[in-house]
Amino acid sequence: MAILLSFHIMIGVNTTRSKQTSFFLKRIGLFTLQGLNQLLWPAVCTNCRQSICETDHDLCQDCWDGLLACTGADYCRRCGREASRFAIVDGACPDCQGKAIHFDRIARAGMYSRSLQQLILAFKNGKTEHAHVLDFMANSALLASDFYREVELFVPVPLHWSRRMIRGYNQSHILAQKLNHPTGRVSTDLVRIRRTRLQPAMASPAARARNVAGAFAVRNGHPFASRKICLVDDIKTSGATLNECASVLKQAGAFKVFALVLAVAGQSTG
Repeated sequence: MAILLSFHIMIGVNTTRSKQTSFFLKRIGLFTLQGLNQLLWPAVCTNCRQSICETDHDLCQDCWDGLLACTGADYCRRCGREASRFAIVDGACPDCQGKAIHFDRIARAGMYSRSLQQLILAFKNGKTEHAHVLDFMANSALLASDFYREVELFVPVPLHWSRRMIRGYNQSHILAQKLNHPTGRVSTDLVRIRRTRLQPAMASPAARARNVAGAFAVRNGHPFASRKICLVDDIKTSGATLNECASVLKQAGAFKVFALVLAVAGQSTG
C-alpha cells in the first residue's frame, strides 16, 4: 500500500513538473516572438511616430500627457468652453451669457489643443487608426454628461456629399456609430444641402453663422418629432454649425437637442 501511494505521489510530482516546464517554454516562446516582432516591426506612437513599447496602448507617454492636459478642466455645460464651476451663473459662463444657443446642453472630451488637436486633425485626414482612442474619449464625455439617459437619437453633423466623396467618410458619423448607449440609435436624416466654405476660413463668428445659414435640412419622413437628440461632431469653434443644426432639428419638431464634441476650440491649455 505504501509503495502504491509513493508511486501515485511520484506521478503527481512529475505531472506538475511537466506542466510547469510546458508553461515556461510557452512563455519563453512568447517573449521570443514579441522580441522578434519588435525588432522587425517596432511599435511607434500613432500620433507622433516616436518609438514606444507594445504595452503603451498606441501612444507615447508625451502624447498621453498631452491628452490629460487638455481634458481635465471643468467646462460650461451650455457652450463647452473651459470655466470654473464657480463662474457659472444661471447655467452659463461669462463667455456665453446672453448669447443665443439653440442646443440645450453640450458635453466635450477636451480642449482643441496639443495631442487632442493632433489626433483629431489626423482622424479628419485619413488616419482612422486613431478612431479607437477618440471613440473612448467621446464615450467618456457622453457618460459624464448630464443628458446621457435622455438621448433617443444620435445625429452626426453631416458633410456635403461632395466633401464626403473626397474624404471617403464622415468622421462625425464614425464617432456616432461607436457611441455606447443602451437605447440611442444613429440617424442620418439630417443632411447638408449646400456646400459651404470651410469654417476655419471665416473671419468672425458672424461670418461663420452666415456661411452655414440654410445649409441643412431634414429628410422627408424623418424621426425627429418630439424626440431628444444628440448632435455629434468632432470640433466646436464658434458653435455656428451646431447652432444651425440644432435650429433645423427643433423646427422639425425635436423636443430637445444636445451636443457631443471631441473638442472645443478657442482656448489654450497654457
